[in-house]
This record gives sequence, C-alpha cells and structure tokens, in this order.
Amino acid sequence: MDSIQSFYEYALLKKGASEHFPFDQNTLVFKVGGKIFALTALSDWEKGTGMINLKCDPERAMELREEYEEIIPGYHMNKKHWNTVSCTGRLSSKMIRELIDHSYDLVLASLPKKIRDEMS
Repeated sequence: MDSIQSFYEYALLKKGASEHFPFDQNTLVFKVGGKIFALTALSDWEKGTGMINLKCDPERAMELREEYEEIIPGYHMNKKHWNTVSCTGRLSSKMIRELIDHSYDLVLASLPKKIRDEMS
C-alpha cells in the first residue's frame, strides 16, 4: 500500500466505516460504530513516509513487531493494543490490508450487539 489514496479507499470499503478529523486537519481517522480502527498523519504520506496506526491483538502485536521492523508499538497509542505500520514499500499491500482487516474486525467485535446488528 504505497499511497494515501489506496489506504483511504480500502479503509472506506469496510462496512460502516467513516472518515473523521477529530484531532486536527492532518490526522485522518477511520471509525466503525464510533470507535477508531485506523489513523494516519497526512503529512507523513506527503513526505513519502506513510504510516498507519492499527489496533491489534496484543499477542499478535508482539509477534509482528519481532518479525517485521516496519511494525512498531503504536505511536501516541496504547502500545499493548496498537501498532504503527510503515507503508514505505517493504511490507506487501496484501499484508497491510490484512492488518487493516484485523484492526477493523477487533473494533467491530468490541461494539455492542445492537450497533453491530444495525450495521448488518
């Protein structure tokens, strides 16, 4: 995933996903059911150093960080539950999409049943 456009389009394909700028005009946030599943700084993409913060199962987060130098503890996030993923071309687009899917699925599963039911 080498562009903000491909990330943006993929994130919005998720059922119930919406985009927001709750912090400032630089920080693009994607939510489902009012909860964040992905966020990124637009300025990083402009500099060619795009990164995405994604929620992750804590055990899997540790495994990914050990295996890939492009995956680090979440920047400005709870480092147990969030990873920052570098999108500079070293990780495959497929892998990044899988990590986005995992983040979305975790957040979706944490939503109250009523909200999940409204989305289906």
